[in-house]
Amino acid sequence: MFHLVRIATLALATSLALPAAAERSKEVGDWVIHYNAVATEDLDPSVADNYGITRSPNRGLVTVTVLRQDMGNPGKPHTARVKGTSANLSGQTRDLDLREVKEDKAIYYLDTFRIRDEETLEFELEVRPDGGDQTHEVSFRQEFFVD
Repeated sequence: MFHLVRIATLALATSLALPAAAERSKEVGDWVIHYNAVATEDLDPSVADNYGITRSPNRGLVTVTVLRQDMGNPGKPHTARVKGTSANLSGQTRDLDLREVKEDKAIYYLDTFRIRDEETLEFELEVRPDGGDQTHEVSFRQEFFVD
């Protein structure tokens, strides 16, 4: 139960900057891929500290969680190979280096990156659940507002 609270805490913390997109996910076959990006300064200080994330108005955080759907349950966290890129509207692209974080039964993939006020980034993710036979693509756009 504790690990579900941690997942909820991180998901809630990363959704603060975008209430309309608080629940970003994609269902593909037996999998649900949850993803989001926020400014790190919007994270609760204790959550940021717990995950070794520096809060800053110049840093963003992308999070990915992969769940295997399970009848009657919210899904079981599952390991995956996650890679991706972010690109600004000028076409400058940056590879993401998502690190795996395991905490009890919870599994997250995280990376931080530089952001500017009113900058829009387009994210392209490739997610291949371990043991799965397909790579799933996820694309989303996030605009950042920082002080």
